[in-house]
Amino acid sequence: MQRRIKSYVLRAGRVSNRQRQGLDFWLKNYELTVDGCPWNLSEEFDRTADTVVEIGFGMGASLLAMAKNNPALNYIGIEVHQAGVGSLAADLHEYQLSNVRIVAHDAVETFRTQLLDDSLAGVQIFFPDPWHKKRHHKRRLIQQEFIQLLTKKIKPGGFIHCATDWQDYAEHILEVLSTEPVLQNTQKEGGYSPRPLSRPLTKFEQRGERLGHGVWDLIFTKLDA
Repeated sequence: MQRRIKSYVLRAGRVSNRQRQGLDFWLKNYELTVDGCPWNLSEEFDRTADTVVEIGFGMGASLLAMAKNNPALNYIGIEVHQAGVGSLAADLHEYQLSNVRIVAHDAVETFRTQLLDDSLAGVQIFFPDPWHKKRHHKRRLIQQEFIQLLTKKIKPGGFIHCATDWQDYAEHILEVLSTEPVLQNTQKEGGYSPRPLSRPLTKFEQRGERLGHGVWDLIFTKLDA
């Protein structure tokens, strides 16, 4: 069996005291286990509500803000780096949010084994690693096969929302999403979307804007069968 090329490299980064507390004490209250048995989302959240998955939530600032602003939605955040997982777990405990669950596991395997088809209201991927060197493009998360997998898990009318600050990656994402037959660009002319107010502006993004860097949002919805 051919080994899958992963879109991330795990490094032993620094974990702060607060992040360590999040990992040691609070993560257990929010973590979903990847065990090959698909989740019953109504049971995992103790309620029935539309569920949005964020892949690669970093330190969790955007996901935390969206969960606060949209209490009627359920959110699942996927992140493999311990500092980010601990940071979000500590924040969820501090703000006593109950509409977020954390998955500290590979996103591709998580989608393959844990999520039922047509079960999600949306998937968001904000600022994935661009792997800007051409020889590393094969490591990019957003590839045709992965988008096909995501599309199966989203219910009709659901969305895929990507954002990147690398223009050539934006062009690649636009091409990949546009060639998926059951997805439709929310921009009728077929281009990029303005940043929706629902996506928080990150400190990194604000700094980039001041320096004149561009950001490209792409929002596609799944057509009815």
